[in-house]
Amino acid sequence: MLQILAVTLPFFALVATGYIAARRRLLPIEAIPGLNVFVLYFALPCMLFRFGARTPIAQLLDGPVALVWGIGALLMVGATIAVTRRGRIGWNDASFGALVASFPNTGFMGVPLLAALLGAGVAGPVMITISIDMLLTSSLCIALSRLDGTTRRPGTAATAGPASGTAGGGAALAALRQAFRGVVVNPLPWSIVLGALLSATGRTLPGPLDQAIAMLAEAASPAALFTIGAVLARPAVLAARQGIAPHRAPMGDVLPVVVAKLLVHPLLIWGLGRLAMAAGLDLEPEALVAIVLVAALSSASNVSMLAERFGADNARIARIILWTTVGTFFTFPLIARWLH
Repeated sequence: MLQILAVTLPFFALVATGYIAARRRLLPIEAIPGLNVFVLYFALPCMLFRFGARTPIAQLLDGPVALVWGIGALLMVGATIAVTRRGRIGWNDASFGALVASFPNTGFMGVPLLAALLGAGVAGPVMITISIDMLLTSSLCIALSRLDGTTRRPGTAATAGPASGTAGGGAALAALRQAFRGVVVNPLPWSIVLGALLSATGRTLPGPLDQAIAMLAEAASPAALFTIGAVLARPAVLAARQGIAPHRAPMGDVLPVVVAKLLVHPLLIWGLGRLAMAAGLDLEPEALVAIVLVAALSSASNVSMLAERFGADNARIARIILWTTVGTFFTFPLIARWLH
């Protein structure tokens, strides 16, 4: 247990550093989008590219891992919506709640943390989960969020009302197309694909280019973890700047999703993995450990920005992300020790 804590503690210390820096105004709140751009478009793609290039192509095309993770994501989305969609929580808020319950912070936290904990051999299963979450989970939840008749488009005011099947379905299809466009311009899946191509062909990059990519990749982990903390502090800082008390979602709307993310999600993936192995699928035990630990991570911090963009209750989503990040400090080492 102490060995696991020795690995995980520095990662959470960097998250706390970013949070304190933003809350104390040492980091201007206007700098957070710039940090996100650096991590998302430069450092993290280089890290994923290098992992992909160094991972055997068979591990990047692991069908049982993709099947278990994909089914788990669909079950988590469906169950979370079924449990939380009630009263003031319509399709929009329930769908983004389902997204934070099923979409771990794999890119910003999971890849470097699991590589440090389990070694570089986990890169294949981890990158499969990233691809499925970006292509399937996020697109599905964005499409479902439009079913309550919310007609908000990015940059416009939200208008909501009773949705007819036609209006809700049309809005969902439009949101699904928009989500796929977002995937196309996202550099993370492309970096994985390019790394996989290098792995499949056995080619290497010229020395100076490889060194430049390596330098950016080495910056990914500390920059991403620091950025997570700053993003978590952002709502409180903005509220203080406007001279208003930060809006806090009721704990009853937050706690079920937090429990689902920290406990139900990893247990579900473990159970599905064991069923797949019992059914004769060639799922390696090491790969199952890796994806269960991915599921045990906190919610993806960028879901807060998506929720704000699509007019959902961002205060609720941000609070879920904050509590899952805090809770992961305690639950992740326990789950890792249990799997060990």
